[in-house]
Amino acid sequence: MATPRQRREKIAKAAIGVVGLQPLVWLAWAVAAGQLGANPIAEAENRLGLFALILLLASLTCTPIHIVTGWSFPLRLRKMLGLEAFLYAFLHFSTYLAVDKAFDWPDIWGDIVKRKFMAVGFVAFVLLIPLAVTSTKGMVRRLGFPRWKRLHRTVYLVAALAVVHFVWRVKSDLRQPMIYAFVLAVLLGVRVVDWARGAREPERHRAP
Repeated sequence: MATPRQRREKIAKAAIGVVGLQPLVWLAWAVAAGQLGANPIAEAENRLGLFALILLLASLTCTPIHIVTGWSFPLRLRKMLGLEAFLYAFLHFSTYLAVDKAFDWPDIWGDIVKRKFMAVGFVAFVLLIPLAVTSTKGMVRRLGFPRWKRLHRTVYLVAALAVVHFVWRVKSDLRQPMIYAFVLAVLLGVRVVDWARGAREPERHRAP
């Protein structure tokens, strides 16, 4: 039987999951109501991509919070937030493929080859797919935890590519994408400091 704390954590996790899907509900309403301006397709693509980046960074925040505070609850949010980030990234890319380009493969391939922000975004999405596919406990057992962990560390590369995609896509006013770049740098910094501290621990206990 679940303890009161476990029940509270389940409720909090469910609430956070629902909050993560709210932008999608709002976007569906905005599309239906014609509230996305003169170019609704481009606006929907941009919103979906931004939501994907926000949730991806949110998933990467869980471990640094655990490192700094010692709280274990954020670690149980990582998979859910990561899968929601993948959902938004999938819809972002699917909107481009199906709605914007109507599956015009030569035109799509031309975009990826000629426009560097498209190439970087495409690589980020492709790298995100195996992370989503292997997010289950069964895949952890099948791959083995060390191999699974090495694979899922590529999420930082995905996040970096997503930020670069955003920077190159915006081109002019870089204030917003640079905020996300700064957040990612802080999250990476916390991990690096924690790794360096852990690497020094054996030296402290080593006999002189």
